[in-house]
Amino acid sequence: MFGGLPAAFGWLIAAGIMAITIVGLPWCFAALRIAFYTLLPFGQEMRSRPDSGVLSALGNIVWFVLAGWWLAIGHLLLAIGLAITIIGLPFAWAHLKLAGASLAPVGKEIVPRGSPRLW
Repeated sequence: MFGGLPAAFGWLIAAGIMAITIVGLPWCFAALRIAFYTLLPFGQEMRSRPDSGVLSALGNIVWFVLAGWWLAIGHLLLAIGLAITIIGLPFAWAHLKLAGASLAPVGKEIVPRGSPRLW
């Protein structure tokens, strides 16, 4: 309704494209996690996993080239459109966070806000 459905649909398209090949499965799972987060972003936060290392960085570079930049542009356009109204400001802020996440989703986890790290 406030940009979440079109943005989640974009993430699902990206996940589907990545799932076509076996090589794209790590990006597919990351895209699915963020698609669900796009639908319900409030009360949750996205964090980097402490065990993400060089492979996650390489995966994020490949992701950025294949799908990250166009998802970020979509989130930025939705944020600009929502920021015009006062009622849309919280949704615009959520889309700005998702624009950053769309650039590097591998190695991220989505947890309830305020939950402690277990490691």
